[in-house]
Amino acid sequence: MSQIEKYKNYIMSLPPGSLSKEQLLVRELLIDEHLNMSIYYVPYEYVNDAAKVMIIGITPGFTQMELAIRSARDDLWKGVAAAQIDRNAKKIASFAGSMRKNLIEMLNQIALPEPIGLESSEALFEERRDLLHTTSAIRYPVFLDGHNYTGHSPAILKSETLYHYAETILLAELRAVKDALIIPLGKAVSEVVQAFVDKGWLDEKRCLFDMPHPSGANGHRRKQFELNKAKMQQQVEFWFRS
Repeated sequence: MSQIEKYKNYIMSLPPGSLSKEQLLVRELLIDEHLNMSIYYVPYEYVNDAAKVMIIGITPGFTQMELAIRSARDDLWKGVAAAQIDRNAKKIASFAGSMRKNLIEMLNQIALPEPIGLESSEALFEERRDLLHTTSAIRYPVFLDGHNYTGHSPAILKSETLYHYAETILLAELRAVKDALIIPLGKAVSEVVQAFVDKGWLDEKRCLFDMPHPSGANGHRRKQFELNKAKMQQQVEFWFRS
């Protein structure tokens, strides 16, 4: 359920155009904080429970946060319904930038599109968004001393604050999107999903564990992908053909 009403007044007070950290990393959007860690709101409550593919990142970075809040601001001024505001924000902001391009390329190479009736994985982020649910291990943007959280120092499983968000929000999403192939991106996210599997909360057959994080900052991405590509192709084939 959307929480946009709670943050509506502040978001609508933001000026037109792009938004800065000074405008967004503020008390009005703060959800939680612990020591040097701050967690902020974005309109990401929409869950597509009919999705066939579920892709999980670490947490929205500032780029995604800015796009999502800007989308929500514009939609609020247009009078768009709350649930649609969340859907629009996710469509625009999820894995935005070079990450989306890298992700589409990798999904195409493991032959994901064909068994779900697509020519390219790009359609998942455009006209066939109905097949996709995107989310993060931590749904809301996390910053350490004002910098994007990268999944380490602390690891999610070693942080009581972060793990609370993963277990209470991500796990509920995984259970709601019950027919989707789950693709956690990178080690930090895979560790969380694996922990759920180990506790018996999730079927391991649903999980494609070897997809590297698509961030351009991940220098080992291409090597990791090539090492595991054949295995992931087989798993995609098994999941959608079985």
